[in-house]
Amino acid sequence: MKVALVTGASRGLGAAIALCLARAGWAIAVNYSKDDQGAARTARKITDENGRADTFRFDIRERTEIDDALQAIRTRLGPVDLIVNNATGPQGAAPLMEQEWGTYLQHLEYFVRSPLLLLQAVLPDWRTRQSGRVINIGSEVITVGNAFDAHYVSAKSAMLGLTRSWASELGPEGITVNMVSPGWTPVERHASTPAKEYDRHILTVPLGRMGRPEDVAATVAFVASDAASYITGQNIVVNGGHTFS
Repeated sequence: MKVALVTGASRGLGAAIALCLARAGWAIAVNYSKDDQGAARTARKITDENGRADTFRFDIRERTEIDDALQAIRTRLGPVDLIVNNATGPQGAAPLMEQEWGTYLQHLEYFVRSPLLLLQAVLPDWRTRQSGRVINIGSEVITVGNAFDAHYVSAKSAMLGLTRSWASELGPEGITVNMVSPGWTPVERHASTPAKEYDRHILTVPLGRMGRPEDVAATVAFVASDAASYITGQNIVVNGGHTFS
């Protein structure tokens, strides 16, 4: 059984992705930073369906913690075959003149530095085996260019750049790197969003509904599957037609 490491999998998109991959036959390493109960809940949902999962609390921005976690994953589940870079830090829109460089760096820590450290940690093993998958979770914001959100938009845009560059470098070694970019897909943190905001957004979506975590998770599972073995360096947008690239 192959092993998928899903970062930020204690809730939201990460939890949905973890469950969907488990249903597709992957053993799941559930990464999280703080939410012990949420991570345990994700793992329990998987094991209740006779899947394999375990929880691993570590900071994806720290190489020593990554190395220790990968050894623990190898011992308890097996070597990692797939990394899904889903975790994100605090988000918040702000007018341009109120934005601080530290906020840009914070987003880059999650969307550029963390994926780099994780890939570097597994790459020697993957090169030996001539296989491995990276799926970065992007966002439609890199096309929309949301106002008041340049720190997030620029970091997600950088993530797309590294996806393409890594795919070019690692393709000859049998390693694929892709991005799956959701549109607005409500999860727990959107619980207080007024209904009128959803209604306004739906009017701009050709398929006429909000995205669901399961929509994104199913796409990730496909990109991780053998059926997608000839796909690399791509950005697959899951947003009901809200944008067309």
